[in-house]
Amino acid sequence: MDPAPLGRLIMWMGALLLIVGGLLILVGRFGIFGNLPGDIVVRRDDFTLHFPLMTCIILSVVLTLVLNLLLRR
Repeated sequence: MDPAPLGRLIMWMGALLLIVGGLLILVGRFGIFGNLPGDIVVRRDDFTLHFPLMTCIILSVVLTLVLNLLLRR
């Protein structure tokens, strides 16, 4: 069994994780996601619930479009 394809797969996965990590750092600095209209925040005395509904919808649409473009043959 040739280990070369597995090695390439692991390298691509590492590159993808590096890119996603960098994007998460950038998004965290700007504070855009999680504070959009439609995101639900419930604050009580000693309890806070964050439900980023609109953020999840936007990320789902963007990832669907990107994956459709990348995986189209």
